[in-house]
Amino acid sequence: MKTDESSRVLPFQLQFDKPVASQIKIAEWNPEKDLLAMVTEDSKILLHRFNWQRLWTIAQGRCITSLCWRPDGKAIAVGLEDGTVSLHDVENGKLLRSLKSHSTAIVCLNWLEDSHLITNDRGHMAKYEDRTPRFFPPAPRVLRMPGLVSGDSRFMEDSEDSFQELTNSSHQRFNILCSGDQDGNICFTIFGIFPIGKINIHNLTFPTACTGAEAMYRLSNASIHKVSLSKDLCRLVVMCSGDLVKVDNDSRQIHMDGDVHGLHCLALNTTIFWNRKNELHQVAQQASNIEDLTEVVRTSISVMCKQWSDAMHTFREKFNSLSSLIVDHDIDSTPQEEFLSLLGGARTSPAVHQFLVNSLCEVGVKRVSKVLYGAGKELQRIVLDHLQPAAEVIAFRMGELRGLSRWRARYYSIGLDESLLNNATEKAGMLLVQVERFMRILSSVVQQFSNFFNWLLKCIKLLMSEPSDQLLPYNSELLVIFLKFLYDQDPVRQLLEISETDYDVEIDLETLERVRELFQFGGFTDSEYLKRTLAKEFQQMELSFKEALQRPFITISGKILCEDLLPLLPLSSLQESSSSMSIPASVSYYEDSSKASLSHQTCQHQFIDYISFKIPDESFSDIENCICIVRGFMHDLECLKRGYSSLEAVLLCIPSDYQCVDLSLYKDTQIVLLLNQATTTSESTDGRMMILQASDLPFVSVSRSYKDVWRLKELKDSVAQLLVEDEKARTIPHSVIAPLAVSASRGVACVFAARKRALVYILDEDEDEASDAE
Repeated sequence: MKTDESSRVLPFQLQFDKPVASQIKIAEWNPEKDLLAMVTEDSKILLHRFNWQRLWTIAQGRCITSLCWRPDGKAIAVGLEDGTVSLHDVENGKLLRSLKSHSTAIVCLNWLEDSHLITNDRGHMAKYEDRTPRFFPPAPRVLRMPGLVSGDSRFMEDSEDSFQELTNSSHQRFNILCSGDQDGNICFTIFGIFPIGKINIHNLTFPTACTGAEAMYRLSNASIHKVSLSKDLCRLVVMCSGDLVKVDNDSRQIHMDGDVHGLHCLALNTTIFWNRKNELHQVAQQASNIEDLTEVVRTSISVMCKQWSDAMHTFREKFNSLSSLIVDHDIDSTPQEEFLSLLGGARTSPAVHQFLVNSLCEVGVKRVSKVLYGAGKELQRIVLDHLQPAAEVIAFRMGELRGLSRWRARYYSIGLDESLLNNATEKAGMLLVQVERFMRILSSVVQQFSNFFNWLLKCIKLLMSEPSDQLLPYNSELLVIFLKFLYDQDPVRQLLEISETDYDVEIDLETLERVRELFQFGGFTDSEYLKRTLAKEFQQMELSFKEALQRPFITISGKILCEDLLPLLPLSSLQESSSSMSIPASVSYYEDSSKASLSHQTCQHQFIDYISFKIPDESFSDIENCICIVRGFMHDLECLKRGYSSLEAVLLCIPSDYQCVDLSLYKDTQIVLLLNQATTTSESTDGRMMILQASDLPFVSVSRSYKDVWRLKELKDSVAQLLVEDEKARTIPHSVIAPLAVSASRGVACVFAARKRALVYILDEDEDEASDAE
């Protein structure tokens, strides 16, 4: 065999054969650039150029279970064992966003964009202009929490520019990230940052033509292996394993006769994404930015609370010693009363004298004064640079969403509720009022502290018989107010601190009456907002916003329905526990305008699904070492209603001296196979990679009208033999392992050997010529 290959031109050009430090378990090519992302067994992400230059490495610290590129190649989504999806920048690997939509390990990711630009009602290309920059400066970034290491929060560090690009969706094509976990949950996220729907395959009921009866069925004990959204966003193919059970009229499960536990394909109807992509695009654009700015407000309040608490801790720590001195001198008084007596001209008590001259002294007053004054200035800066601009833009964007909700004909069907958004918009306005009030209170508190410290400095100078002419003056009335109401209180922290116990701000009766008059006038519906703190107001605004956005989430989730199920092959419990997750499988879609009979099925353009997988030898007693390719499943249920079937399949028998390691659907309905020579010894064997043209294979129509669930075994009499010596095949001088990483856009494949090596091949002849020219 090697002699034959040496006598002819090899079909795939080997670019390089490089060692890898650790075994690779996941590998994906960037769809737009010559970049390969790989996940090692110890859950490190490596990004390499085509020439194998490493750009960056990320150590997540958590087990990585899936990987997927954003369609434009500018970000990569990483699925983690704890149910988190993290997005990273392709340029430097920095964390852009993390979203926890799942509670268990994410086993598969699929990120797809609309294959055509969004158009308006007249057919012209529509670009959603974000009107916010017309009225506001650039949105503030999330503050870094003191002591926080980059990557610890949901957002990336402040210095990166990619975060703004991630959240600016006005120039992006509409795209959806699908994620599936091991509990059967599938989440849908627009632009990878805005959750819009969630389903559980255990809750889906569906008719299935394979049983030949008009009944409803459901999968139980199911686990997801792969999800793939069609290019027109109208269908989602889900490969999963589980038990097929019948559901009676009372929604009770009835197990069917025979073995129905196995690998199945579900066809989910997701046409809501196509039909309402314009509306969903606008809602996601506004809502995702509001979520980003909400994080800015939350972090700002947390940072301000910590900084002010630290400053007040310094003040309490210094002045608490006065209380101890009063007790030591057996004086029946409080620090406030002692200070008021001193202000009134009374003789200084021994405790106060010792505290001012020995414990506090002039240096201590200046230090505490500097700490509190600095904290006050920093809080004002945070409000002006981060909190207030974020709150203003939130209110504006909330108003934009409210305006959209009033177009009921277009937006009510996706769950945008006007009354809920009216409430959220009012809460955003109330937050702005609270911010203004906080600034006034903060300014007043800082001023009174400064007045108190000026007076203490003058007292210390007098007690020490030193001149005090150069000291700043103080206001006696403000000093009395401070000692009576602020000395042992902290109104700033009360406004900022989020506590389980509700704290009501005291409001005088006259102010409350004026607020009620405004309420009756009809300016707003909330007459109790002045009693709430800034932190509480923010909590209520965030809650109202989530409530308003929960309605579209529930509405879209309810419109994603299961249309059909195709049982692929039976699985034993032993197979399920040991090998079901490692069954080589691939799902892809190809545009085929020649199939005129199917043109009425799609939302706009014709796409045909190809589902390819290896059949385990234990599944069927009379089918061994075979690969199955199924096409036309997405629209088969609709075709059956019209009297014909679009479902076709073919079995490819691999020669007995080879085993399929992995496979991948390639461009132009081609399939790349990765094979290993079968051996009974421990000696190293050679691998083999080959390309098949799926459209040239002898597909057979699959009937689904009989009672036997597993229809694919009928293909055993029409098995096509795979010719390994085909001219589009090449021997690999290593024993190969999964995964097989194929880039349809670049025409390259990366193969991994068992001895920790990576081999990159150019698959297309035109790519070979281009490489030689370079």
